[in-house]
Amino acid sequence: MFSLILQRGRRSQWRTLTKATPFTQPFSSSTIATTTNTNKDLLSLEDERKKKTFTVSYLIDSLGLTTKLAESISMKASFDKRGNPDSVLKLLRSYGFTNSQISSIIATYPRFLIENPEKSLRAKLHFLKLNGASSSELTEIVSKVPKILGKSGGKWISHYYDYVKEILQDQDNTSSSSSSSSSSSSSSKQTNRTRNVSVLREMGVPQRLLLNLLISRAKPVCGKERFEESVKKIVELGFDPASPKFVNALYVFYELSDKTIDQKVNAYKKLGLSVNEVWAVFKKWPFSLKYSEKKIIQTFETLKRVGLTEEEVRLMVKRYPECVGTSEEKIVKSVETFLELGFTKDEFAMIIKRHPQCVGLAADSVKKKTEFLVKTMGWSLKVVASTPIVLGFSLEKFIFPRCNVIRVLVTKGLIDEVPAISTVLTSPKLKFLKLFVEKHKSVSHDLISIFTGDSSLID
Repeated sequence: MFSLILQRGRRSQWRTLTKATPFTQPFSSSTIATTTNTNKDLLSLEDERKKKTFTVSYLIDSLGLTTKLAESISMKASFDKRGNPDSVLKLLRSYGFTNSQISSIIATYPRFLIENPEKSLRAKLHFLKLNGASSSELTEIVSKVPKILGKSGGKWISHYYDYVKEILQDQDNTSSSSSSSSSSSSSSKQTNRTRNVSVLREMGVPQRLLLNLLISRAKPVCGKERFEESVKKIVELGFDPASPKFVNALYVFYELSDKTIDQKVNAYKKLGLSVNEVWAVFKKWPFSLKYSEKKIIQTFETLKRVGLTEEEVRLMVKRYPECVGTSEEKIVKSVETFLELGFTKDEFAMIIKRHPQCVGLAADSVKKKTEFLVKTMGWSLKVVASTPIVLGFSLEKFIFPRCNVIRVLVTKGLIDEVPAISTVLTSPKLKFLKLFVEKHKSVSHDLISIFTGDSSLID
């Protein structure tokens, strides 16, 4: 398989990119935030940037969100007109939701801002009101568990709403100072579900994770013996109750029998991992035991066929266990993408060893980033392969701002050449600013403006 992919990669003309001279086109402000080769791509990028900027300003002004949260929401849903989002906020406020509660809902479901509120929200809220939810209950429960609004069908919405209401009431009963007789009465009525949630709450599992457990189709908190056995195993393995991994591990142990878990562990052992390494992988990513023995072996074999040695595959699984769930098709497509761009077999192996997450990156994203880094900035493919973590950074929010600062400095003759890729893209923000912005006081104001879109991804 790898030889066929490699032949395709060798026919690629992408190696010519390494011969490109940085900044062959006159540098101007209009080129700062654009790097694609066609006018259509340029316009699309600019339009998207404007929509995100408008969305961020709208959310800050309308709901008082922090810039960071507003930017996060704009990455999932952006718009350039007030009409639809205004209607969404008006609808939620008409049901009594405060700005803080609306923020929780929108942060969970940004798409509500761009969907028709009559179809996506009003019917669900109206259904809950018809089924007896008071205004105060409705706003409290929906804002604490916005995922209720993501359910389709009145039956499911009502079902999950009742679950959450029951747990919140149980929490109130537990925290209130009541008489021994009333406590006894409450206890006698307590279901497995409420008792188990109370146990998890006392262990330190956050409320947000408890409520998510309740609206999941899987019900690891509904049993008794199985629940107790699962929690005991998780505690013995040392999971932190405050971590989402604790809940993920609960799902796995609750759903799988001891025999099935042993089979999964043995599958990894056959591929060269020790028992301790298998459990270390599980602690890093609990869902590693959910895949069938066939799937586990298939992933190992696929990674070997595309050029990794057995030891390199084991190292990859230990560093990035999520790769076990990656389909054969996606792995092969990843190899094809890198080879078509001109990376050699050895360079691809280097990329995967140094940053295994690259195997899961979208092909279009890898192509755009590689083109910019090689053709526009002038770094070689070998240099990119030596620092593959940069391929996981946001092109628009992280790579463009930093690289465009460098482009200005080179164009104005303030530095002689483009610095090393690691210095530009993997330095902490404060170090980057000190090296390339603060020391050039004559243009520091302009450089700060260019740098504004940067995100603190590696502080």
